[in-house]
Amino acid sequence: MKNLSDRERYIFWKLAHDFIVDMDFRLVHSDEQEQELWVETVRHKEIDVIRIFAGNMDWTNWLKQDIIRTADRAENIRKQLFKRDFHVLNLYVTEHEPVDDYETVLAQPYDTGSGHTKIHTLLLAKETLAQSITELNRTFDKTFEVQPEEPYEDLPVEELRQSALQKVKKEEKEAREIFEFGNPFFTYIFIAAQLIMYYVLESNGGSTNVETLIHYGAKYNPLIIAGEWWRFFTPIFLHIGLLHLLMNTFALFYLGTAVERIYGRFRFLWIYLFSGFAGSLASFLFTSNVSAGASGAIFGCFGALLYMGVVNPRLFFRTIGMNVIVVIIINLVFGFTFAGIDNAGHLGGLAGGFLATGIVHFPKKRKWVLQLLFIVVSLLTVYFALQWGFDPDRTDTVNVLAQKQIEDGDIEAAHDTLSNLIAKGKGDAVTYFQAAYTEIHLQRLAEAKEHLHRAIEMKPDFHEAHFNLALVYDELGESEKAREYAVKAEKLSSEKKYREFLKEIE
Repeated sequence: MKNLSDRERYIFWKLAHDFIVDMDFRLVHSDEQEQELWVETVRHKEIDVIRIFAGNMDWTNWLKQDIIRTADRAENIRKQLFKRDFHVLNLYVTEHEPVDDYETVLAQPYDTGSGHTKIHTLLLAKETLAQSITELNRTFDKTFEVQPEEPYEDLPVEELRQSALQKVKKEEKEAREIFEFGNPFFTYIFIAAQLIMYYVLESNGGSTNVETLIHYGAKYNPLIIAGEWWRFFTPIFLHIGLLHLLMNTFALFYLGTAVERIYGRFRFLWIYLFSGFAGSLASFLFTSNVSAGASGAIFGCFGALLYMGVVNPRLFFRTIGMNVIVVIIINLVFGFTFAGIDNAGHLGGLAGGFLATGIVHFPKKRKWVLQLLFIVVSLLTVYFALQWGFDPDRTDTVNVLAQKQIEDGDIEAAHDTLSNLIAKGKGDAVTYFQAAYTEIHLQRLAEAKEHLHRAIEMKPDFHEAHFNLALVYDELGESEKAREYAVKAEKLSSEKKYREFLKEIE
């Protein structure tokens, strides 16, 4: 600390020690001369960052220019942290107050002009020390004991300095240990597995071929309901098209290695597989489409990082926190903006990763009560989700089962399945549409007509229902009605077969 008096050195390191050691604030910056420190406060309502500067401020203009530089730097930090409001406590440890009038400079907090970053300044000169210490005591609800008088050369300045720096080094070591606990292994295994399976799919009909995907284990609700429970896991290793494969492979490489380094190999294995299962389960519950991909498990890696943010927010937000949150938001917005993306699987994987991480917690650390709570929540969530998904009276479940029976050519079984649900006063537009479809094949046209009208009442823009109703009326010899519903179908969807049917009946 060049050109500083014993008094300045003592007060500087006494404050640094009190903030870093006693109050557990975190050092975020220190210059080489050790005359400037920035420390981050934790959960303080009024102050986000404290800056301590030791040096002479002989003139008000020097003081003002330094406050402006501090404000510019603080504004950049605020933007990096995506914080709306940012308050900096700016402490000057100096021998004497400026010789000219400076009070107006410190009368109000300095505003950068954005209205979001404010600099509150205190001067710890000989003349203002007592007043400034009183203000510090009020702000932090703590008693700062600073020796106000000479001699300062006999005070333990070096001990205060070493104590503060040792605390900083200890925190840095703990942070390194968290991010470097394990070496990636299973990440590369999973990458290899999905590359191999992509080659297998391409060699046997193509990765975009629905039949090939179903044959090799894609999430397909009818077969899951039929008992093929492994389809909650196998979709993790399958990808639909080269772009899908490349995106998830790169995401797994960067996210998987990070999570595996933090939590270790076998914790990562558990997190990844449970997240993939959770993603497939959510997709099974909320979508009927054939789906595949590692996205649910990859979102589970995001969930594992978010768990770190909840348990250790201080480390999370000073390292990877905002990047993780921004990437999650971008991916979710992208998913809800473009069609064909399984958002249910993404959100299920995200929640699954959070729960799975809570069960295993961090390496070499145990929080048995918290972990037990996560186990109970996870078991209950999975149990009730499966109960709901496999409920024989659940509309989606019945629709999927009937669809499978229709595809297999078992029309009468599909009709019985749907009729039982309708008899219980349940079912949606798809239920009535599929029931009518079976009745058309069974030549029960009156029942088909009634059920198609019901489907249209429940979903007026159901163009397939309008068209099938036109076919039924045509079969019954009611040409005007057939034309009426064929026109409605053609207005809702310009499919070629609708236009051709209209030409035919006209």
